[in-house]
Amino acid sequence: MLGFIILVLLGAIWGGSFLFMRIAVPSLGPAYLIELRVLFAALTLTIIALITRRAINSKGLTKHYLILGLFNSALPFLLFAYAAQYVSASVLSVLNSTAPFWGVIVASVWLKQDISARTLLGCLCGLLGVAALVDLQSMPSFSELLPILAALGATLSYGIASNYTKIAPKVGAFDNAHGNLWASTFLVIPVLFVQPIPSATEANTVLWAVIALGVICTGIAYILYFKLIDLMGAAQALTVTFLIPLFGIMWGHMFLDEPIGPNTLIGAVLVIMGVMLVTGVKMKQFLPWRQRVS
Repeated sequence: MLGFIILVLLGAIWGGSFLFMRIAVPSLGPAYLIELRVLFAALTLTIIALITRRAINSKGLTKHYLILGLFNSALPFLLFAYAAQYVSASVLSVLNSTAPFWGVIVASVWLKQDISARTLLGCLCGLLGVAALVDLQSMPSFSELLPILAALGATLSYGIASNYTKIAPKVGAFDNAHGNLWASTFLVIPVLFVQPIPSATEANTVLWAVIALGVICTGIAYILYFKLIDLMGAAQALTVTFLIPLFGIMWGHMFLDEPIGPNTLIGAVLVIMGVMLVTGVKMKQFLPWRQRVS
């Protein structure tokens, strides 16, 4: 039952991350927003490590943390933040769920893993879902498609990161999270010089959105995810992917008055079905009452 509660809570938190990006990115811009996000998250994990007197493994792992930080945090966060300037939180949360598709494709190209017919069907289903989300009638030009492509580039980066961990040095989950967030903090710094310095803002909403994005949606969420893996296993923890779009659509509609059109609902259903096919996960396996009788 605890695993199910954490699963739902994590889906709600990560679904809210796109809401907070939409709120803060117009004032701060993508680079400064993400620099604050990863910095606050890294500081959160450092404070937790100090309070719990947890030793951090960093010797000889600088290159590993830089690679992980680039593809698992810095690059995808920046691309999502750019897309958040133009795309609704609802659509971003659904596009985020395409990460497993890229994971399979990268594994096939990089690690030479075979792709099953079920996986191919799942990828096709996800592709149709993305096509429904894009809604070509309202986004006909290439420049208007760039935010969608940026979001898909972010999920491709997640796919690269997930496959890199299969051949990376064996490091504890907390150490990986802590190291990759500090690496991301340094990797984003050069991008700050490309973006104009944001004008000072007195909006408390923006400040709280940044804090929530860094501390809760990144730092705390990492810890919850690792706890979820301990309780349910890595494969079962993937079911959080199905919940993120549901909460992302709900938060966007409730707090930003984002419309929920037919294309959003159809795209969300197709993407979730595709993820289920690709991962081989069945939701009924992880219902709390099923866990008690198993």
